Amino acid sequence: MCATQKLNGFMSESQKSGVSFFNANVTLIISVSLVLLLFGIVGVMGIAGVNLTRYVKENIGFDIVLKESADEHQVNALKQYLNKAPFVSSVRYVSKEDALAEWEKETGENLIATLGVNPLSAEFEVNVKSEYASVDSLNAICAAIAQGPAVDEINIQRDLIEKVNENMRHAAIVLGAVALILLIISVALINNTVRLSVYSKRFLIHTMKLVGATSGFIRRPFIRANIINGIIAGILANLLLAVALYYTLQLSDELAWVVSPEEVGCVMGAVVLCGILLCWIATLFAANKYLRLDYDALFKR
Repeated sequence: MCATQKLNGFMSESQKSGVSFFNANVTLIISVSLVLLLFGIVGVMGIAGVNLTRYVKENIGFDIVLKESADEHQVNALKQYLNKAPFVSSVRYVSKEDALAEWEKETGENLIATLGVNPLSAEFEVNVKSEYASVDSLNAICAAIAQGPAVDEINIQRDLIEKVNENMRHAAIVLGAVALILLIISVALINNTVRLSVYSKRFLIHTMKLVGATSGFIRRPFIRANIINGIIAGILANLLLAVALYYTLQLSDELAWVVSPEEVGCVMGAVVLCGILLCWIATLFAANKYLRLDYDALFKR
């Protein structure tokens, strides 16, 4: 009877230990996955911000108004130059007839009937690449183009360019600051969560030291277990991120172009890698801490 009671007591303790270990792992995985979800959201927002900035800047440019005397050869030469120029993202030629048709469509006014002639000039509408969307760059570009024989004048929306660049700069600073704060919080939360999981095994670490186990042998199971936990947490975080993106896209289909599937895939891969890396580093530091402590110190920390 006594042996049976001891056996039952041992099994009960083993079951409790197993349940405690399971609960600790579940808590760790959930905590880390929520932190990694936050990291993934910041990553997607950062990419969306970069893409949106590029889109806005590449819709900025200038208009080249052509001279009335410009012949077809001069116009074609300028068109070829613009199509090959490294600073151009898109170029559109608007003839006098096209300009008149657009005017009538927008205003409903027939200039030919009113004035007897078409007063509008042919022009090129040029959008530049994002890295050239600044007043200084456009001034230098337009100064060279203005020397062409077909060019009458060049109109640059300087106020709009400066306003857009200023707003984008402020948005980048705010987003960068938020990302940095969230990154610091994420690292601290993951470190504390992993440290608590190792802390609960500190007496086991001490016992293994007493029987002659090396530091590497003691660290290995903790690191392996928490790397697996980091992978599971990363996958769970990616599932939550995918659900959040899905419902966000349901609100507006126009948001789909802001972040491509390939970019989302890169963010998800980075989330899993961060889960592995952060859990590995946190476990390494936590295990090393308790490896250095003597028995009495285990009760104080």
